[in-house]
Amino acid sequence: ARVAKAANVSRATLFKRFPTKAELFEAAVLAAGNTPEESLTVPPATDFRAGLVTLGLAYVELLNRPGMSDLIRVIIAESPKFPELRERTFDFGTLPVLAALKRYFLAANVAGTASVDDADLAATQFLGMIATVVFWPRLVHGNWSLREDETLSVVEQAAETLRARFGVRASA
Repeated sequence: ARVAKAANVSRATLFKRFPTKAELFEAAVLAAGNTPEESLTVPPATDFRAGLVTLGLAYVELLNRPGMSDLIRVIIAESPKFPELRERTFDFGTLPVLAALKRYFLAANVAGTASVDDADLAATQFLGMIATVVFWPRLVHGNWSLREDETLSVVEQAAETLRARFGVRASA
């Protein structure tokens, strides 16, 4: 009833669109984490590190959206009530970034600037390195924040780690 009132629609309209609380919850979560893939501009795969930095910063932008920490807390708290949603909401906002990273790794393989055997694993590791410093401390310690230069450094170091592991050095 409160959601319908906040959305300025009738309860009947709301329940027609979302017959269950689980469907409403999933829609709210997915909408909050939506990043249109077309907004993810990636440099050519000829500069492996630069592409990683670009995509890493897009991920930081998602993590820094207003209310994202609160949303993640709600997801953690409510997921036991909606076990069927855990799988579908786990990647809720990172999915476009993950998909873009996977495509980027494949393009870098073709361009000869990287050799990534498991794009899923590499993408997850890359985003994990970033979230571990940029997001998770803020989730636990509400006053945690990084300056812009510190955030850039985190992303650049994660990119450098993947470049060192998967990048193909040009022959002299």
